[in-house]
Amino acid sequence: MNTTPTTEDRIWSVLAHLSALSFGMGILLPVVGWSDQRRKSNYASFQCLQALGYQSVGFTVWALSYLVIIILSAIVLLATLEPGQTPNTPLSPGLIVFILIVFAGFAVYFILPIIAAIACALGRDFRYPVMGDRLARYLGFVPSQAQEGRDWLNEEHEFRWVAAMGHFSVLIVIWGMLAPLTAWILQRKNSRFLRFQSIQTIVYQVCTTVVYFVGSFLYLFGLLLLVANMGILGGRDFDTSMGTISMIVLGILVLISAVLILSVPLLHILGQWAGYRVLKGDDYRYPLIGRLVQKWSSKHSTLEERHS
Repeated sequence: MNTTPTTEDRIWSVLAHLSALSFGMGILLPVVGWSDQRRKSNYASFQCLQALGYQSVGFTVWALSYLVIIILSAIVLLATLEPGQTPNTPLSPGLIVFILIVFAGFAVYFILPIIAAIACALGRDFRYPVMGDRLARYLGFVPSQAQEGRDWLNEEHEFRWVAAMGHFSVLIVIWGMLAPLTAWILQRKNSRFLRFQSIQTIVYQVCTTVVYFVGSFLYLFGLLLLVANMGILGGRDFDTSMGTISMIVLGILVLISAVLILSVPLLHILGQWAGYRVLKGDDYRYPLIGRLVQKWSSKHSTLEERHS
């Protein structure tokens, strides 16, 4: 086994890190790179898995931190405005600082993958802050020397890391499904654990996405119904029976949409919990979805055995 990164190793590593610049859509590339290099190069495999972690759990941490910072900055900006002054006053110092914070937040997320890609292009062993060293120990990656009794990365931990990152990517709307989907397509025959986790993650993320879009649709539909009843679009008067019925329907739609939209963060938290449990060694099952996927997988496996 070569310990010095080859040109192919560097190319895969660079592409895996730079895929973070696509902001979610490139999350499948690290999985493809790891799948292709996992028994060819420890260096490329580790860098691809590290890039996958940055785009899933790293994106989650960045997004939540960025949201908190923006909200706090907006509150400070509004609190420091002088009476009669508006936030969009030209060259307002507070507004300039707020804009700098907004762009700085994006710069922080993008600068690390660029540095990682440059380091890998030079054949160096790049590590993301906080995550890199921990992942190396988790996978048993030692770049400078042969590992005792094992030439390759810890296979079980590789599969668990990929499965966990699929769970963590639930925060990336729609594009987050690319990670577990790619893992299922490329590695379903090599790991029954990864196959099951990938399938249930895809189903769970599809359900979460549907809940979000249905809630948003009902909310917008309710607003349109309210506008119509106010007479702007020729709607009926509230005093009529039709107007009363419309208001009741509006109230029901708003209530349902509020429940659905407010449940999405809870579903995201459950996805993060699932990823944590998988990393800790559990064969995690989502409530209801896990059992349904388990039954489907068992039937599918039985049919495959009969055909074989």
